[in-house]
Amino acid sequence: MTLGTPYEGRLWLVGGAVRDELLGLPAPTDLDVVTDLDALELARLVHESGASGPPVVYPRFGTAMVRFPEANLELVTARSESYGRESRKPWVRPATLEEDARRRDFTLNAILQNVHTGQVADPLGVGLSDLQDRVLRTPLDPAATFDDDPLRMLRAVRFRRRFGLTPAEGLLDAVKACSDRLAIVSAERVRDEFVRMLELPNAALCLQDLLDLDLLRFVVPELADAVGVEQGDHHHCDVWGHTLLVLSATDPRDLTLRLAALFHDVAKPRTRTVEADGRVRFFGHETLGAEIARERLRALRFATDQVDEVALLVRNHMRLGSSPRFTDTVARRLIRAMGENLDRLFRLVRADIAGHAPGVPMVDVDAIEAIVARVRRETPMETLDSPLSGEQIMSALGLAPGPTVGAAKAHLSELVIRGELSPLDQAKARRLLDAWAKRRAGNRHPK
Repeated sequence: MTLGTPYEGRLWLVGGAVRDELLGLPAPTDLDVVTDLDALELARLVHESGASGPPVVYPRFGTAMVRFPEANLELVTARSESYGRESRKPWVRPATLEEDARRRDFTLNAILQNVHTGQVADPLGVGLSDLQDRVLRTPLDPAATFDDDPLRMLRAVRFRRRFGLTPAEGLLDAVKACSDRLAIVSAERVRDEFVRMLELPNAALCLQDLLDLDLLRFVVPELADAVGVEQGDHHHCDVWGHTLLVLSATDPRDLTLRLAALFHDVAKPRTRTVEADGRVRFFGHETLGAEIARERLRALRFATDQVDEVALLVRNHMRLGSSPRFTDTVARRLIRAMGENLDRLFRLVRADIAGHAPGVPMVDVDAIEAIVARVRRETPMETLDSPLSGEQIMSALGLAPGPTVGAAKAHLSELVIRGELSPLDQAKARRLLDAWAKRRAGNRHPK
């Protein structure tokens, strides 16, 4: 593609692709290529050769995104950057490969590999040794590197825990000193880094780092209130420690579950009370916690559907132990309320139990799950609804669209859940609907 052109021998892979190959890890699908020539012109040549679709170009930064079926390729003109104090928009000028390496976040991400020859180059002279010794170091003084792009502080936390790195001397002190700068970073960029942390098996260590380095206040500030909040005899750690244990007991491949674990007790600091006998209680923490989770995840620009799912799980994480006896009716109500998140709720409750002190009596999840499984086989979720549609209810009662129609349908659905009405018995549903409407009218117009 570039053979016989001025670019031959002057294209270098940089960043994660080189780092991960040297570590023996799978190659990423997003690749960065740097050149000391014009990357925009290269993107044009690649497109005109028919190898890719039209590139997305960013002339100010000298970069272009080229998409192939198997990978996305970002072509970058080697550059030097300088920043104003209140902006993430740098002044950019062309530069050498060594100058380009100095502007990058960490030395282990500044190692180069020639696209044509496979030669590995270390422009900074310390990248390869830092990678071998597992040292996390910035190319410049860390305060300057973090000041240029404050998101790098979150990346430092993630890389440290992902690769088991030892921070170079002064790096963590620089993070603490520069932490206020994270306020200028967009919510979307903070969210993306936070998600990458949660997808790590040792995400709890990342959360502890965020707290210790004074970065948590820019990600999920409400969690910091959990530190030191004692929970009583059935817990062996404070709310913060319990939250990290629950997070660690969830599957890192399930982001929604991980978020629910993180937020499930977020309202405990605000709802904590101590009764006369010394018992610690947190009345309503699940309801308030769902509201806090919804507000914070919206602020971080998470997708609406995922926000709703997390809030649903947080609001219901105490539900399995809320009934003295788990009956078929309770099971049907739970199935209807949780929908596709029912199995996820069981996983959250099991993780919550794992975060309690050993030997403390807890809800019997296995027994409840067995009841729910049987009820699901006997009464699939899609049948736990009113036999009559809204249109049929309006026709039967002579109603216009409005809240009364919803109340009538909810009444019939509740009868189905309680096992008093078959979801297929429309004739009985009409009789029960008529009786409900007469009672409702009588209550409104007493004699």
